[in-house]
Amino acid sequence: MDTSLLWRSALVQLVAVGVIFAVLAILLPHGFFESWGWLTGPAAWMLCAALTARVLDLPLGSTLLGALLAGIPDAICVLIGLHELGGVIAIVLFALWCARLPRQKAVAA
Repeated sequence: MDTSLLWRSALVQLVAVGVIFAVLAILLPHGFFESWGWLTGPAAWMLCAALTARVLDLPLGSTLLGALLAGIPDAICVLIGLHELGGVIAIVLFALWCARLPRQKAVAA
């Protein structure tokens, strides 16, 4: 396990999710999230995971699979009213997943 990658993937994902959350919270009314949060939350999570893969040079498909799997406990937490705890669990699980992924090799031109 690459502990440096673990911390970097956790940080990139956390910052990306935080930024998109802040932007959406500023631009959209609270009612939007009550009606469409079930769709926008997971979509934003996956978008942030794709960004994390890009920034850290991780394989996109494997990174997105890890984000999907890490999102399952988060969804369960949301259903039982523990949204914030679910987010923390998802970040930790996602970072652990990423820390085990191989880095992509740069292609020589």
